[in-house]
Amino acid sequence: MALRLEDKQALVAEVNEVAARAHSVVAAEYRGLTVAKLTELRAKARASRVYMRVVKNTLARRAVAGTQFECVGAQLKGPLILAFSEDDPGAAARLIKAFAKDNVQLVPTLVSLGGKVLSAKDLEKVADLPTKEQAIAQLMGVLKAPISKFVRTVAEPHAKLVRTIAAVKDQKAAA
Repeated sequence: MALRLEDKQALVAEVNEVAARAHSVVAAEYRGLTVAKLTELRAKARASRVYMRVVKNTLARRAVAGTQFECVGAQLKGPLILAFSEDDPGAAARLIKAFAKDNVQLVPTLVSLGGKVLSAKDLEKVADLPTKEQAIAQLMGVLKAPISKFVRTVAEPHAKLVRTIAAVKDQKAAA
């Protein structure tokens, strides 16, 4: 069923609003996927806070105009599903990568991150980006490392003295 003009305008406005606040977008060709598989993909997307929408390419080009994803407009060809990461830059890429592993009909075509278009080969790099919690944990580990090394260095002479006294005590007890 064809969309009326008002419906198209509402769709473009909705996708534009999501694209304006999203961190990354992944476009994937879904030709050959069953309705049940698409429903499963959408459920997984909702669970991981990824906005997913099938949009005609001309409407998608209008929707991403004026956002950091305007650069993907020229590469939108074929039946595509767009997945926007709202919280985590790698969430959409992880979702598409995991789903495409089990469903060969879902073929990633492009990834856009930070206003740059990346090829489908770079999907794995984007998917491997750490989540916010992982990045904070890595940063805390880097910040904590010098302090913990300093404490071990300061405590080592005392520990060595205790081990030496214990060895002398054991040696005298044996003799």
